[in-house]
Amino acid sequence: MIARVLVALDGSARATGVFDVSAELAARFGATLFPFRALFVPPEFPAAAAGSRPDALPDYLTKVAIADLLRLSSRPAPPGIRIHAPTVRFGKPSRLIVEMSEEVDADVIVLGSHGYGTLDRLLGTTAASVANLAHRHVFVVHDRADHPVPPDTGSSPYRGSGTP
Repeated sequence: MIARVLVALDGSARATGVFDVSAELAARFGATLFPFRALFVPPEFPAAAAGSRPDALPDYLTKVAIADLLRLSSRPAPPGIRIHAPTVRFGKPSRLIVEMSEEVDADVIVLGSHGYGTLDRLLGTTAASVANLAHRHVFVVHDRADHPVPPDTGSSPYRGSGTP
């Protein structure tokens, strides 16, 4: 029985389709859906200069991510679905997705697959890492040729749970 579905979403154009698939899956089982975003700030991104003012970037990115997850969650959903409040955390996406799945005792993790670039082939994708590390089912949503997704333009101010 599937009672809890963790959906890991990034800030890409594919997030809406991944959310829709997870909502359909949750509706079929009358499950609760847990929207989640792992934010990753690349190490080469400089922290705020030393001084008395705290770094505002994490708060800003968290607010943007929660607003985006709330926008996705507030769209019309299939009947019978319960959507939990979204959660956003900073760190390595694959590790955080696995940790969150354990925290909410998810029966299945739903996340999107992204294209394979050279770096992905060398280091592995977030989806592959989650599938290897998780102690629960992992449902990877791929693009379908009959439902093309616009290319990610990189306009998102942060990197999400899609690719590290």
